[in-house]
Amino acid sequence: MDFELPGKVQDLQARLQDFMAAYVYPNERRYMAQAEALGPWAVYPIIDELKAKARMAGLWNLFLPHHEGGAGLTNLEYAPLCEVMGRSHLAPELFNCSAPDTGNMETIARYGTPEQKKAWLEPLLAGEIRSAFAMTEPLVASSDATNIESAIVRDGDDYVINGRKWYTTNATDPRCAIIIFMGKTDPANPDRHKQQSMFLVPMDTPGVEVIRALPVLGFYGVPDRAAEVLFTNVRVPASNMLLGEGRGFEIAQGRLGPGRIHHCMRLVGLAERALELLCRRAELRTPFGKPLSENAVTLERIAESRIMIEQCRLLTLKAAWAMDRFGNKVARQEIAMIKVAAPKMACQVIDWTMQAFGGGGVNTDYFLGSAYATARLLRIADGPDEVHAAQIGRTELKSHRNTDPARSGTLATPLSLETARQMPGGRPLRPGTGSAS
Repeated sequence: MDFELPGKVQDLQARLQDFMAAYVYPNERRYMAQAEALGPWAVYPIIDELKAKARMAGLWNLFLPHHEGGAGLTNLEYAPLCEVMGRSHLAPELFNCSAPDTGNMETIARYGTPEQKKAWLEPLLAGEIRSAFAMTEPLVASSDATNIESAIVRDGDDYVINGRKWYTTNATDPRCAIIIFMGKTDPANPDRHKQQSMFLVPMDTPGVEVIRALPVLGFYGVPDRAAEVLFTNVRVPASNMLLGEGRGFEIAQGRLGPGRIHHCMRLVGLAERALELLCRRAELRTPFGKPLSENAVTLERIAESRIMIEQCRLLTLKAAWAMDRFGNKVARQEIAMIKVAAPKMACQVIDWTMQAFGGGGVNTDYFLGSAYATARLLRIADGPDEVHAAQIGRTELKSHRNTDPARSGTLATPLSLETARQMPGGRPLRPGTGSAS
């Protein structure tokens, strides 16, 4: 594995860092103030102002291949750029690289028809509209996507959709024009993974009702425009289906792999910034006659933070490398591992930083509250820790079933009585009897 960055990626990384210093960091407080004042149902003026600058700077759609309208980077090449963008909640949307739009663009690019791409992918790539993804439901355990109950029923040349979704990110955004909806077209199918289908549902379709914005640990709009959406007799043409009936679960798996690793890349950047804040704060504050930086507990937390960030960065890069080399399906173990490790790491690093900031750590002055909300949300979003951990455990068990224990020294059965008697501490035998004395 070679993680050295090609020249073009180093150039993009430097340009991103320059843009962040010139436009993003100086405008973060303005962004948070607009989000607080205008709420989750509005467009924040700073977004459109800076998006235009980012596009003019050529820092646009960096996550997609050339033939799909992007920068033509591999997952491994995109990883360090995503990390830079992850340092600020303001940044990803400015570069047209924010969730769920990235996942939706990848989905339409990969599975959409030419007509669907013309209608929805092109304006998404141009940053003219935003999109939402409706999968999770409040009345079932949505960590198991086969539980989804929303009904999609064929009626002539149309399908009729009924369902209640929540954590449908972007649905409150006035620019949100399209929702990718997942529900069941064949609930009786004995193969539970072929019961679901996905449809493109325009936001202005009769029967689509955004019920409410959902806060994330009290934050509305930032870090996530989560919403609850009701679909009542929503009629869409059959041509709005993605890929085909019964292919929804397959699409979801293809969609979530890259999205999960993008979240982890951004979390590494978020944790890196939190650690920088912790170090600066530790040298500025002097309680009880000496700087925080001279306290053993502070030094230990700084050291542990650095170790954990480096571990997660390397695991993220390995996952990205494996996705590029072997494909998302083969790399699912690496994707699952980093999806568990990165949010936990970020939660811990941000928590230690909040502690160093005292009261300032839990208000909005230093962005740490919303940073923690982001990291904590991502222990649930795109599959909770427990689901990924179960997959990791099952895969690990399976990988050792065909291993010869004699070749790997992993015998797990009790010692035979004869071997046990020969072990140090064994009771000596009585001469000529064959039994212990």
